Amino acid sequence: MSALTVRLPDSVHEKIRELAQRDPISVNQFIASATAEKMASMMTLAYLQSEAAKGQRKDFDRFLKAVPDLPDVSDAGI
Repeated sequence: MSALTVRLPDSVHEKIRELAQRDPISVNQFIASATAEKMASMMTLAYLQSEAAKGQRKDFDRFLKAVPDLPDVSDAGI
């Protein structure tokens, strides 16, 4: 494990302290968890973008044609 010094505005630091106490976890655990969540979000977005870039319009059209033509659920009065 490594140490990292981060400069935060006092208001942000205080809010982190308050939120960490609610769990109850340490400020370090809160920041580590929040950082991991942000990292996972960014990595997921990058993965989805790379998968979307592999898509082909002709494949999309082929799959769309295979979908039965049914009324929209909102049209069915449900």
